[in-house]
Amino acid sequence: MINLDARYQDYLTSNKRLRIDGVEERVTGYGYLDDGKDIIGYYLTTDNYKLRYNNDGVFLGMEAVRGMNKCKV
Repeated sequence: MINLDARYQDYLTSNKRLRIDGVEERVTGYGYLDDGKDIIGYYLTTDNYKLRYNNDGVFLGMEAVRGMNKCKV
């Protein structure tokens, strides 16, 4: 399993940014995705997007967070 703290904690505590379509995005959170039984991947949230990855770190997709209820996980 990917250690999300080791990989992304720096993004929360520094000026480090993700580049999405040429635009720098601030990471606001991250966590694991599950199917009710197993961990199937993880997500990152930025000010504008929620990005989903599988357990191998392969990008699965993203959606705009505008209009989503942004609660911290």
